[in-house]
Amino acid sequence: MTLRAPPERERAPTLDLALVVAAHGRHVVVETPEGERLMCHPRGKGRRKDGDIVVGDRVRWLATGDGGVIEHLEERRNLLFRQDEWRTKSFAANLDQLLVLVAGEPVFSESQLTRSLIAAQAAGIPALIGLNKTDLPSAAAARERLVPYVGMGVTVIELALKTDPVASAARLAQQLAGRVTLVLGPSGMGKSTLINLLVPRAAAQVGEISQALGAGRHTTTTTSWYWLDETRQAALIDSPGFQEFGLRQIAPEQLATLMPDYAAALGNCRFHNCSHRHEPGCGVRDAIARGAITPSRQRIYESLYEELSEKRW
Repeated sequence: MTLRAPPERERAPTLDLALVVAAHGRHVVVETPEGERLMCHPRGKGRRKDGDIVVGDRVRWLATGDGGVIEHLEERRNLLFRQDEWRTKSFAANLDQLLVLVAGEPVFSESQLTRSLIAAQAAGIPALIGLNKTDLPSAAAARERLVPYVGMGVTVIELALKTDPVASAARLAQQLAGRVTLVLGPSGMGKSTLINLLVPRAAAQVGEISQALGAGRHTTTTTSWYWLDETRQAALIDSPGFQEFGLRQIAPEQLATLMPDYAAALGNCRFHNCSHRHEPGCGVRDAIARGAITPSRQRIYESLYEELSEKRW
């Protein structure tokens, strides 16, 4: 008896390959190897078994009269997403790194920062932090709050995107060269300033993509890919802002392994199923007592552990 591959998989190598550079609902913009961009949609009306197609995906497609139809999704290296009890929201796929942008004004949420870093760690995506607005007095407090992350080995790039754009762009260039980078950051941290600084045509491109996708005025709902060089070796992905960053994809017992300061203290607990919250003989709690784990990180861990331990339906 001969087993045959499903038709989609069997035909995929013979179809044209393209990169997804924008997504809005079920409609996406793809870019061919020659640099041509056109709108496509997945075949069929239902939800794909492999989930939504996102920016950064490689797809196989067929031309149609009004654009193209996506027939096959290539295997992903990674996928960054967030998940709450109601839905899963994917950011982008096939990333080389994540850049989380924060600032002292408005004061950034350390919980949201930690959640982003945990999601990246779980997906196997290296992450770095961009500290913007370092020209303001509030930068000193923000810098102090990031000291534990530097101690964990996270790279922090200091930026003043508005007042010193040349130096800021130079610092970023060293980290972004040859990589596909997703930029995350809540409103007010300077994400749009960063994109417009590094991609002069960004605003025009967002308008073009939004019009093509039928997103109208809601450009903030569109995730977009921007090339940073003529050789198309480095790229930025700008994703819409978010208010919440659910981590329901993480099991509570997995949480400590995804937080570097906690992970460094693992292996010395009396109980193999230690939650690192109240058990005696806990190596992590010993590290907390020594000051190796800061009180703010402990609060974040315990809050997340409780959140992830809630009954899942």
